[in-house]
Amino acid sequence: MAQKPSIPKGTRDFFPAVMARRNYLFDTIKSVFQLYGYQPIETPAMENLSTLLGKYGEEGDKLLFKVLNSGDFLSNVPGNVLVDVDPGKVGAYLSEKGLRYDLTVPFARFVVQNRNELVFPFKRYQVQPVWRADRPQKGRYREFYQCDVDVIGSDSLLNEVELVQIVDEVYRRLNLSVTLKINNRKILSGIAETIGEADRIVDITVAIDKLEKIGNQKVNEELAAKGVSPEAIDKLQPILALNGNNFEKLEQLEKVIGGSLSGRQGIEEMHTIFKLLGTLNLALKVELDLTLARGLNYYTGAIFEVKANDVEMGSITGGGRYDDLTGIFGMPDVSGVGISFGADRIYDVMLQLNLFPEETLTASKVFFVNFGEQETLYLLPVLTLLRANGVACELYPEAAKMNKQMTYANRKNIPFVVLAGESEMASGKLTLKNMGTGTQSLVTSNELLSMLKGGA
Repeated sequence: MAQKPSIPKGTRDFFPAVMARRNYLFDTIKSVFQLYGYQPIETPAMENLSTLLGKYGEEGDKLLFKVLNSGDFLSNVPGNVLVDVDPGKVGAYLSEKGLRYDLTVPFARFVVQNRNELVFPFKRYQVQPVWRADRPQKGRYREFYQCDVDVIGSDSLLNEVELVQIVDEVYRRLNLSVTLKINNRKILSGIAETIGEADRIVDITVAIDKLEKIGNQKVNEELAAKGVSPEAIDKLQPILALNGNNFEKLEQLEKVIGGSLSGRQGIEEMHTIFKLLGTLNLALKVELDLTLARGLNYYTGAIFEVKANDVEMGSITGGGRYDDLTGIFGMPDVSGVGISFGADRIYDVMLQLNLFPEETLTASKVFFVNFGEQETLYLLPVLTLLRANGVACELYPEAAKMNKQMTYANRKNIPFVVLAGESEMASGKLTLKNMGTGTQSLVTSNELLSMLKGGA
């Protein structure tokens, strides 16, 4: 008995209707990236593990998919290592490559490796899949697409403002109501210094990043488990509870952490960003959120997160500034900032809210019924005319029963059907049927083209 086929958990097959919606989503996002002067690149699915390890923190390293070395992958493993059966030690010999975890670290590697061929500031966008050995659940997959946009080689905060504009434009075009939350890792460092736990900045940020998901008490318990003192945890509470508008929060924050140089720098950066954003007529809400931490170690300045307003879903877009990322690849002092659109989560949100245009589900606009060889010879030039003018159409490949052909057109949601039998061929015309209204009309091929191009 043949084995029943399956796919790995956390991965998916995509049917044509799903791909049509996904392509609409990708095309919309790409068009906005291009509007702001960003250029496309691609990087390999696999990277050397030396490129990936240590860039995402301890939790991120655990989620890397490792690829076994080709050939006899056990030949280079020392016998004593095999006897110890230590997964960490054995793994170092078995695998030298891994699937990319995100697009940002490979982008940093790309920049360093190709620095002499790039024009700086370098503005790139990238739409490709990434892989994480995560626990699959709604909105979280092991294989998923990211749509990244980054500018590297510039310290200007105008880049952060431009990314906010891109977020605003993408979601305006998708007709999706969102809120962009923004914070600054320098502010978080200032908070850690102020409460006397400067050396635990990573533990603090990883914990408070979970505040919305697990609540204040659980975050405090996690901080305590990490060794943060009760006094420091108490000092942290009022900072996380600041309220008011963005400028009011910054003013209150300055009174609390103004003694920290890092904290002051972060506050000044945010003040500049909000001042510049204030000159723009943005549709989305932009909110300073001090609980926003994003656990990835490489962020050094502003950090972003976008959430849908009308659906319970995690972050659908996120990113930030990473001043030190290329330095780990031997190219120091090159600042970058970028943001990533989580296409799969955005898709789920839009599907739930029924925001995809109906026309995205239609591959062909018109279907030609096949009555036989003579009719096919009559119709082929018509199909050629339509396609030459950008009208998607198809002819059924066999002269099957009429019911079978019409069922095919219906199941593919094709809005128009063309029939040509003996009478139509004798008059040099075609019968056009509107599948939505059921109306029929007798037209010439040029009239057909005009009607279809005009959205008949």
